[in-house]
Amino acid sequence: MPIVRIDMFEGRDRKTKQELVKSITSEMVRITGCSEASVHVVINNVAKEDWGLGGELAAIKFPD
Repeated sequence: MPIVRIDMFEGRDRKTKQELVKSITSEMVRITGCSEASVHVVINNVAKEDWGLGGELAAIKFPD
C-alpha cells in the first residue's frame, strides 16, 4: 500500500486538498499500477512559524 505524505503550509481549503489527493492518487495508480483503493495520501498542515528554511522562519520569509 503506497503512502504519500505531504507537508505544506496550512491554509488551503477542502476543495484544493481534494483535488490534490485525487491527482496524486491518479498518478500513483498510473505510474505504479497499484489499485486506487490502496493509495493513502496524508496531508500535514504546518504553520509558517513552525517551518524554517535557509536559517529563517517561513513566517518571516513569506509573510501573509
